[in-house]
Amino acid sequence: MASKDIFYITTPIYYVNDVPHIGHAYTTVAADVVARYQRLLGREVFFLTGTDEHGMKIEKTADQRGMTPQELVDEVVERFQHLWKVLNISHDDFIRTTEERHSRAVTAFFQKVQENGGIYLGTYEDWYCIPCETFWTANQLENGNCPECGRPAEKVKEKSYFFRMSHYREQLLAHIEEHPEFIQPASKRNEILSFIKEELRDLSISRTSFSWGIPVPGDEKHVIYVWFDALINYLTAAGYPDDQQRFSRLWPADIHLIGKDILRFHAVYWPTFLFAAGLPLPCKVFAHGWWTVEGEKMSKSRGNVVDPVVIADEYGVDPFRYFLLREVPFGLDGDFSRSAMKGRLNSDLANDLGNLFSRSISMIGKYRQGKIPLPDPTDQRYADFSILAAEIFAEVSVGMEDLAFSKVLQSIWKLVVKGNKFIDQQAPWALAKDDAKAKDLDQVLYCIAELLRLLAAYLLPFMPERSGEMIRQLGLTREHYSQGEDIFSWGKMPSGTLTERGPSLFPRLD
Repeated sequence: MASKDIFYITTPIYYVNDVPHIGHAYTTVAADVVARYQRLLGREVFFLTGTDEHGMKIEKTADQRGMTPQELVDEVVERFQHLWKVLNISHDDFIRTTEERHSRAVTAFFQKVQENGGIYLGTYEDWYCIPCETFWTANQLENGNCPECGRPAEKVKEKSYFFRMSHYREQLLAHIEEHPEFIQPASKRNEILSFIKEELRDLSISRTSFSWGIPVPGDEKHVIYVWFDALINYLTAAGYPDDQQRFSRLWPADIHLIGKDILRFHAVYWPTFLFAAGLPLPCKVFAHGWWTVEGEKMSKSRGNVVDPVVIADEYGVDPFRYFLLREVPFGLDGDFSRSAMKGRLNSDLANDLGNLFSRSISMIGKYRQGKIPLPDPTDQRYADFSILAAEIFAEVSVGMEDLAFSKVLQSIWKLVVKGNKFIDQQAPWALAKDDAKAKDLDQVLYCIAELLRLLAAYLLPFMPERSGEMIRQLGLTREHYSQGEDIFSWGKMPSGTLTERGPSLFPRLD
């Protein structure tokens, strides 16, 4: 992580020629969990998402629909903004590449790189895939088709501005070797290293065959290549070039979270652009895997694109958020199925966590009129829980640093398992029948309540709404959870707090 006072995390900016699907939800929920966790630790956070709105693909689609490109992007961007509201995403800024602030930043960045000798005018002749907005050599094509999406590539010959990417090859290799954390996971770092070692060609960064984009400064016949434009969004939102004070507080970004399909743009193009502009590189680029649906690749033609709004409505927003990050180790590919979603909801959430919570609140209500009793910190049970809490905090800290969300949730679930086992072993219902065991019962009920308080803290980033309900039923407020990492220490549940039993957290699905 960067040694700055603000933690800066980004999602990619999503291309508006696409319908929001499970992949978009996955990256954004993951970024949201990191942002919320860092805020819980007491850090100031800047969390950026947004949309990529330029390029030939947009111009063509708008033309086919009898609209202007601006009308098209204005219509489609609302789908993404609506989805982030539905999924409870806590972003601090939503950037659109059609905004004036972004146009200014791209122009300034282009001029800076040009001044530094990183850009020259030449002639481009090669193959271009419009859907992927990617250039390919003849050798890279597969039967004349784009190797990424399989669709036909077009032969393009035109005057073009080029970026001297080849010039920064050694510098980039050295940076990746010296900073093993820069590209994650390790398998992706190796992939990028072998790509750079093979060949790094100069990159065509302007087009004259369409007009929907940011003009090249001083030569407005040319439009800046969509990826050169898009990546600069991370600088724009950080205040570049207008607000140097803000920019120096925010940049470099701590984490760029992306899908593996755009790794090369973020781990090769982007760092070389930054080298050329004399700017620091982001600390970490993390590329996660893809989702299949019921074992099949997701595609419009198959009609199996998962709409996150529909799934959130069907199963609940928090169970969907939980499923996305629990089901698959982050970085690997995963498969979405309704049966797996339902299984997680019924077993992990309804049976394990929901049942633990409702029976605990119910016993505190029944045996102590809803009041949290006074514990004895010298009691062995209290001490054992204190040790477990410290172990789990250590595991969660490492897991969150590594973006190992599935592991983090497994660690958190140790508390759920321990809580259910503890209740069965201590049998508060038996203790309640014996007045001589009143102090014993106080101790057991306190430990259970404190365990629930900790669970609510750990689950706040993952399931903010359901955790909020846990906090409410525990008689606490969000203010209690704004003490920095101290809230993860054992023994912070205030005695005398009045709990209030509420509805079931996670009703079972039949």
